[in-house]
Amino acid sequence: MTIQSATELEGMRAIGRLVAEALAVMEGAVKPGVTTAQLDDVARVFLEAKGARSAPQLTYGFPGFTCISVNEEIVHGVPGARVLHEGDLVTLDVTAELKGFMADAARTVALPGASREAQELVASAERAYDAGVKAARPGTRVRAIGRAIEQSVKHDGFSVMRELCGHGIGRVLHEEPTVPNFDDPAANSQLHQGLVLAVEPLVSMRPARIFDEADGWTIRTHNRAWSAHHENTIVVMDGEPIVLTVAD
Repeated sequence: MTIQSATELEGMRAIGRLVAEALAVMEGAVKPGVTTAQLDDVARVFLEAKGARSAPQLTYGFPGFTCISVNEEIVHGVPGARVLHEGDLVTLDVTAELKGFMADAARTVALPGASREAQELVASAERAYDAGVKAARPGTRVRAIGRAIEQSVKHDGFSVMRELCGHGIGRVLHEEPTVPNFDDPAANSQLHQGLVLAVEPLVSMRPARIFDEADGWTIRTHNRAWSAHHENTIVVMDGEPIVLTVAD
């Protein structure tokens, strides 16, 4: 989506704020002993009360309201009976729709007792996101975002999941362009002002490929290396991009 009017920008800001607030509510509920289904319900109750709907459910018939992935699970984890334990990494991925607009964001939370390496992995994903957003300027190529992300992650001694990527978003969940997390020569389309993107580094402790779980949704690392994910929906602008998925 490319923002064409103040009305569209306000629509995207509204759903972005709700996604950020839902993530904050979920983060407050993350603790050992809680199930991923319980966390999903926290987000569902909050967002439905605001009139928002689950974008993954609307678009793909996803079985949860949000995606919740733990440790070796990278993305699209189906909320269920899995119980969180001390030391776990849990990724909360919220994509919601309000009045025809969609926004997407994710945070990885390290539970008490998480190893130093696990905490560093979470911090690396956050730094990589920052690097990628700094590269998102009108006139540059999409690949510049991935180049900045991969360079940051490599500097930290971790690996990006090359098979997973960010994307355009706005009126539908996944729009053009695809935003790789590495310097992909094929990602040569030019960024322009008003373009809405979900920038989302997906980082693993060691090199890994993706593996599809039997549930048909959850994607984990093939070697069970732990992963972290940090994502926001942004609007490309002259100067600093607008980050939509932040609370007031």
